[in-house]
Amino acid sequence: MELFDKNLLIKIGKYLKRKEETIAVAESVTSGLLQYAFSNIPDATDFFQGGLTAYNVAQKFKHLQVEPIHALAVNCVSPLVAEQMALQVCHIFGAHWGIGITGYATLVPESGNKLFAYFAITYKEKIILKGKLRSTAETPSGVQLYYTQTLLQKLATVMK
Repeated sequence: MELFDKNLLIKIGKYLKRKEETIAVAESVTSGLLQYAFSNIPDATDFFQGGLTAYNVAQKFKHLQVEPIHALAVNCVSPLVAEQMALQVCHIFGAHWGIGITGYATLVPESGNKLFAYFAITYKEKIILKGKLRSTAETPSGVQLYYTQTLLQKLATVMK
């Protein structure tokens, strides 16, 4: 059973190899699924620099330089947090492309009992796409898989 669209992953990998560019990811709500997806692309070591999964504000501040006062005020879930994660992971890994994603995979009061995530995609230290994802999946793992697959699709659309 394939978790992700294999053709989509191959397309992303071929693009990065052809351009001789690299990518790194910073994730929270997807719990390493983006890293897992990239690691399953043929010749991933040619372009996938690595990733970082950080769940709480202390780790997001320590490793990703997320602004702590803002992060605390929004439970680490906002467009700004996703942007800071994407930009900093590029710096950490020396990558051309970066992805940051933070959000909710379970219904909690802090999210107004809604399932959503904010993401940012960066290229050469500039944010080229950002947004909000919403899921109606019934399980936390279903939500995480939806976020991951949707974000991979969005990445492929900005790779021209």
